[in-house]
Amino acid sequence: MHSTATTHTDSPVAAKMSTLDRLLPLWIFGAMALGLLLGRVVPGLAEALDSVKVADVSLPIAIGLLVMMFPVLAKVRYNETGHVLADKKLMVTSLVINWLAAPAFMFVLAWLFLPDLPEYRTGLIIVGLARCIAMVLIWNDLACGDREAAVVLVAVNSVFQVLAFGLLGWLYLQWLPNLLGLPTTSSEFSFWAITASVLVFLGIPLLAGFLTRTVGEKAKGRQWYEDRFLPKVGPWALYGLLFTIVVLFAFQGDEITSHPGNVARIALPLLVYFVVVFAVGMVIGKALNLGYEKTTTLAFTAAGNNFELAIAVAIGTYGVASGQALAGVVGPLIEVPILVALVYVALWARPRFFPSPSVQGANRA
Repeated sequence: MHSTATTHTDSPVAAKMSTLDRLLPLWIFGAMALGLLLGRVVPGLAEALDSVKVADVSLPIAIGLLVMMFPVLAKVRYNETGHVLADKKLMVTSLVINWLAAPAFMFVLAWLFLPDLPEYRTGLIIVGLARCIAMVLIWNDLACGDREAAVVLVAVNSVFQVLAFGLLGWLYLQWLPNLLGLPTTSSEFSFWAITASVLVFLGIPLLAGFLTRTVGEKAKGRQWYEDRFLPKVGPWALYGLLFTIVVLFAFQGDEITSHPGNVARIALPLLVYFVVVFAVGMVIGKALNLGYEKTTTLAFTAAGNNFELAIAVAIGTYGVASGQALAGVVGPLIEVPILVALVYVALWARPRFFPSPSVQGANRA
């Protein structure tokens, strides 16, 4: 999945994207509709999908995400990631937004919008704690963000996810509500579920992408690798994305279509969350003069969430039929179309608010 832009101009957003990418909203809405339909009309489909697991990891979702992420991670120039780690403004800002501001904002939204629905409220808070380590690479790539920065930031988020998820769950579900005189909720999360999510959904495709570029460049050279190999594997990112969406929505299709009112109540704070966090990331990146590519990466890594982990944790802790699990599934129902729309917003903003192009980013976009 790749954009065909080669220069940084004020041309329409659609001209910056390949035909395949330009029709992405259509493909995604079609995949969502197909998944919901399958989940609704095929008896026992959700149970069958849930039963196909390896070490508590959903095999169909894992396969889809691995296929989706491999082409993106194969594009990364890993020998150029050092400059990202050296960019203290980007690293510190990302950590503050991802692990302080965003979870706190979701906590506030959950209590404001769902004060009478504790299960859904808890599910939303769990979604806010699960920082994105997968699909954000797709959105960032489509928006011509900095690929190397995206990989470094999701890797850092992965480490923090393993170390801090349980602690933050206790903080936002028990300590803070108790301090404010609000009802508390269980926060006994599976450390293995969190670790497995990081290892499977990021570790495997990251290793595959790194080895593919290293071996490919060594055997055939960078020009062959980027001009011949990557265009062939690129479309598989879209295929993996669409397969994952179909499976995910089929998994809870009956629940979503049976409770439209509850879905709408969960969707509203999620909509506010994604738009506001993305906008804040863009504004802060612009104020810090990070440039378009890194600003876009900062905004998408802040706004996206690891719905795979949120759903796994909600199901493992509260059960597959719980309101917490439903809230987790509604996450991508809202996140996917909203972040696709924000890709277009970012590309629209690029020539208007970032007039000084990054030559490297423009050449790679």
